[in-house]
Amino acid sequence: MRVEIDTHTHTLASGHAYNTLNEMAQAAADKGLKGLAITEHAPEMPGTCHLFYFQNLRIVPRKKYGIELLLGTELNIMNVRGETDLPDSVLERLDIAIASIHMPCFKAERTIDNVTAAYEKVMEHPYVDIIGHPDDGRFPVDMKRLVKKAKETGTLLEVNNSSLRPEGFRENTKENCLEMVKECKAHGVMIVLGSDSHLDADIAEYPYAEEILRETDFPEELVANVSLEKLKACIKHGKKL
Repeated sequence: MRVEIDTHTHTLASGHAYNTLNEMAQAAADKGLKGLAITEHAPEMPGTCHLFYFQNLRIVPRKKYGIELLLGTELNIMNVRGETDLPDSVLERLDIAIASIHMPCFKAERTIDNVTAAYEKVMEHPYVDIIGHPDDGRFPVDMKRLVKKAKETGTLLEVNNSSLRPEGFRENTKENCLEMVKECKAHGVMIVLGSDSHLDADIAEYPYAEEILRETDFPEELVANVSLEKLKACIKHGKKL
């Protein structure tokens, strides 16, 4: 499946990635993409950039090497209330926002009810566009509730290629992702393919995510980032882009 924009990537600013913004944009252009989302880890992730980084993104050109840049963040979901680690005054000025649960940042007991409730609450946020890697078995989730809420709120669910790597550290990702994608197919819920790239070579590389789509015979029309314009129309931030 050919996509026009990778919606989940990180640069050196995230603290554990290996390329600059310019290098990532050039790599995306070399791969023939039309767009690239730069989604740095938000401030509660150890080693990432400060609040000031996100406040200052207004100075960065939204077009480089002929591709459109969506400059945003990967928020940390902090608790059952779905609170995140950037204020609305910053989020409303970004182009795209993913919300994810990460081990160093989630401050609640990791029960299926707590995790599912956290996802449900954060999806109600007007500037949360995508739920990142909801496949990690260390954070069990009720996929039926997740998909139902995604449909109600117009939030995209991510099939994260990095999660599905055989050497990855997240647990039961293929099983969980298959369950999620089957639910999305059954209820007509949109997904995105995210590389979660921390290296320029991984941009828009989805071999494991595409395997999930093949196994489920998932319809291309429900994959938002096969088209840059479709993706922009689907995200909640899309109305201001």
